[in-house]
Amino acid sequence: MKFHQLVKAAIHEPKKLAAFRLLPIGKVFRYVFIFVALFTLLSFTRYIAGDAVLFESSPELLEHGETIGGLIYPIAFLLQLVISTTYIFIRISIFGYVGILLLKLMKRRGEYRHMWRTSAIAITIPVLLTIGFDFFPAMKNVSTGITSLVHFAYIAVAAKYYPKIPR
Repeated sequence: MKFHQLVKAAIHEPKKLAAFRLLPIGKVFRYVFIFVALFTLLSFTRYIAGDAVLFESSPELLEHGETIGGLIYPIAFLLQLVISTTYIFIRISIFGYVGILLLKLMKRRGEYRHMWRTSAIAITIPVLLTIGFDFFPAMKNVSTGITSLVHFAYIAVAAKYYPKIPR
């Protein structure tokens, strides 16, 4: 399945979203890393453009940033890449556990690895919303809550299509 097909299905086909639990883990990682790269590139572009300011907190840090010179850009890019990767993978893992609890409540069959994959594909809209909210500073306080609710909603809808536990 191609990337654009995965995105389209992740946005508005919950039955396929549940079926993505059977995708190979490598394909899921590639899918997630495309969003990590997008998230990082947008953040780094904003930093380069001067929209996001670093070293604002103290004169010592500002002076240190000036002495580093052009080396600050690759360091900033790598730091943003590591932070974005960590954030997204921790979020996917947490929602994987939430999904397992949801499956138990719904009396559905599934393992953590299956729900982790579903959570990874279901993060499509929450990541896009996070990127959008990043451009609206007024939404900064509520953006995590909104994107978490959206992520949970996608997982809950997909969980309906997991197989039922046989009696």
